[in-house]
Amino acid sequence: MDLNELIQQRKAKAQALEAKGVVLYPAQAAQYTGIGEVLADFKEGQKLAFCGRVTAKRSHGKAAFLDLRDSTGKIQLYIKADIVGDDGFFIYDNIDIADFIEVAGELFKTHTGEPTLKVEKIALLAKALRPLPEKWHGLRDVDLRYRQRYLDLIANDEVKKVFIARAKIIKQIRDFLDAKGFLEVETPMMHYIPGGAAGRPFQTHHNEYSMDLFLRIAPELYLKKLLVGGLDRVYEINRSFRNEGVSTRHNPEFTMLEVYEAYSDYEGMMRLAEGLIVSLIQELFGKTIITYQGKELDFTPPWKRISFQELVKQKFDISAEDNEEVMLDKLKAKGFAKEVNRLSRTQIAKIIEEVLEEGMGLNPTFVTDYFSSMCPLAKNKQEEPLISERFELYAGGIEIGNAYSELNNPTEQRKRFEEEIKGLTSDERKNVDEDYCLALEHGMPPAGGLGIGIDRLVMLLTDQASIRDVILFPLLRPEQE
Repeated sequence: MDLNELIQQRKAKAQALEAKGVVLYPAQAAQYTGIGEVLADFKEGQKLAFCGRVTAKRSHGKAAFLDLRDSTGKIQLYIKADIVGDDGFFIYDNIDIADFIEVAGELFKTHTGEPTLKVEKIALLAKALRPLPEKWHGLRDVDLRYRQRYLDLIANDEVKKVFIARAKIIKQIRDFLDAKGFLEVETPMMHYIPGGAAGRPFQTHHNEYSMDLFLRIAPELYLKKLLVGGLDRVYEINRSFRNEGVSTRHNPEFTMLEVYEAYSDYEGMMRLAEGLIVSLIQELFGKTIITYQGKELDFTPPWKRISFQELVKQKFDISAEDNEEVMLDKLKAKGFAKEVNRLSRTQIAKIIEEVLEEGMGLNPTFVTDYFSSMCPLAKNKQEEPLISERFELYAGGIEIGNAYSELNNPTEQRKRFEEEIKGLTSDERKNVDEDYCLALEHGMPPAGGLGIGIDRLVMLLTDQASIRDVILFPLLRPEQE
């Protein structure tokens, strides 16, 4: 039977129910008890009411068995005509798999030991006009799974577990930072100038003020204004947006953790990142060794450190003294960026980092000693002014974190912004963020800042190969008509 026929059958049942005076979509259920809670403390003879979705239906004349599922578990229902009456059994007859119902009755166990509810009352809560995917045996079309995530959650328990784990991970991050005296804050998602990171922004327009705005690519500059204002430890679990490519590690809309601590530096941020992630892993797994995509990752501290400066010298023969043209020539000589005639330092940095990411080891590693020219918001090392106090954190071959000793010299920051603008391509063009420079002129304490990609971290901790598998509704191309 094709889908249209199934839909027509369900509509006919809905009409039959309405003709009998049954409300197809009542406003609420009379009573609700979580199925999982009852199964955990099962007591035969107990009278209870359940609500949930029908996931299986087995008829035996005037008796029948249903499987009822809610977000906490599944229970078997036993329905008999002489118990629920003609009206109740008529409702049963016109129920389909995927319908939501409410039942009340008495708990018992079948001769096979199956926990079951002997139904005394049955009511419809919502009629489903379409069947569940593949008759409940699982949804396997990858594009359909992302496009209709609600079906994916119904059909695949493992998917549901990933998103429950994601919620727990974010809660644990909050608990960890709150316990250390950090204050959670919220900053604007629409910015006058796209700043705080390298990336192409999404643009929008505010009609009332008649001005263009940008969806934030990072909350960094607003959070550092709070350091100026005297909030010494702040964090934000934020949604940011970059109008760039889509891959197994990139989604245009993503979730970041950004943390700023006054009187700290990038060394302090290393300790914070290490402590936070180790605490998450120990809470989730009870140990510091996990498996990601069939490979073992050891998060036991202290984590390895390697030098970006040394890596790019060995792989590309690039040094901090090289300008953009020289860097590009050396990349081309090694077989990279062959079709490109001109790149900004930001673009060159992205090419280098993508190559390094592919060759990075599995265990967590801090990559330090980035070129100052690639870090317009970070302090330079006093003893090596061409090298910044910055690290990126890699694990499982994925870049998951970035941190600086934050630049708080307003004169130097303005100079860096002006130099950065000179190197941008036409579609990246932006102005100096005068408001941020003004804030720095009022004095910002020395500080460390840390950003961690929540989506990528969840990928690692739930053993998912694609970022789309940890985002409930990833951005997809529209379906063709």
